[in-house]
Amino acid sequence: MAIEYRINLDDEHAFSYRIETDRSFDAASADDAPKWTRLDYNQCSNCPLSREQFRHCPAAVDLHRVIEDFRGLPAIKRAEVQVRTPEREYRKNVGLEEGLRALLGVIMATSACPLLGKLKPMATQHLPFASNQEFITRAVSLYLMRQYFNYREGRHADWELKGLVRLYQQLQLVNQAFWQRIHETCVGDSNLKAFLSFFSMSSSMSYSLEAQLQKVRPVLMSGGDLG
Repeated sequence: MAIEYRINLDDEHAFSYRIETDRSFDAASADDAPKWTRLDYNQCSNCPLSREQFRHCPAAVDLHRVIEDFRGLPAIKRAEVQVRTPEREYRKNVGLEEGLRALLGVIMATSACPLLGKLKPMATQHLPFASNQEFITRAVSLYLMRQYFNYREGRHADWELKGLVRLYQQLQLVNQAFWQRIHETCVGDSNLKAFLSFFSMSSSMSYSLEAQLQKVRPVLMSGGDLG
């Protein structure tokens, strides 16, 4: 499965990316990557990878082309973003920050990073330009569906979402470390603000999940009793 992005800024700036959602990390491809992709460069405090086995951060290597393409551009610059998935196409005129948040998010979630890879179910049903309410609804729904299968197959099922909160607490540390990774290489703020958006979304899951669920509740309960 592949997801294609095209970001058009003007006649001179058009960028295309094809993200294979099922891909493995090719260490040889990292040899020419910039120094900020090395594993020991602002390595995540919760990174489970060994520096003896991995010279580079898999997610950083996957991201570096996009980061370098937009390193000098401001977040407020408008862009026409087109996204093509196997099921449908999306098109939206957005600030560059929003377009990059969607692109960087799907690249990170399909990388070989053991922590970010836990978001792969979200990536395989990619929804670009999602609002915070849509993000909460999808993340919680997919997590609970997994708990249902755990229950059906005789494993522990976490109906209280404690594991989901712990996951996003871990992802906050990853987002913060990535912001530090790219801070020095970015002249403009488009990449940096895209990562700040990730901070906000992770925080809404780890520190205020109950409050976010209460915002979603009226819509979910409006259909009456489905039982």
